[in-house]
Amino acid sequence: MAHSPIDHHLALLAHLRSILVAVGEAEQVPEENHALFMERFDELLEQLPVSPEESLYLGQDIICQIIHRYPQITHLVPRDLLWFFGGDCLHYMPDEEIQLFQTLDERRHEAEQNDQPFDWNQEKQLLALPPESTKQ
Repeated sequence: MAHSPIDHHLALLAHLRSILVAVGEAEQVPEENHALFMERFDELLEQLPVSPEESLYLGQDIICQIIHRYPQITHLVPRDLLWFFGGDCLHYMPDEEIQLFQTLDERRHEAEQNDQPFDWNQEKQLLALPPESTKQ
């Protein structure tokens, strides 16, 4: 089932939001600061479907703040969000991972140009396979 890249990233953001809510409920962060941060996060969720291009800087800022403010959940931030928002978020990705996402973007663009379906998650799994596992 193909869906838009925005829908894919909104789903990832919704998942990340549930993690942030759990962190707040576990009282692992100061409540007042967390509540204000969650307001900004919700603002991103509202703005992204309406104006994706204008939301990129807010998304970069929020993702980078999550990494700095909530280091205990950094490993739970979906890598797709780092790539999607780009900018400063790319500092948290190794070169090999950036290359993987560049290849994914190229494949997606090629599929769009040829009016072919493209499944981002399936392609990502195929690219992540070690080279010897694709030979037989």
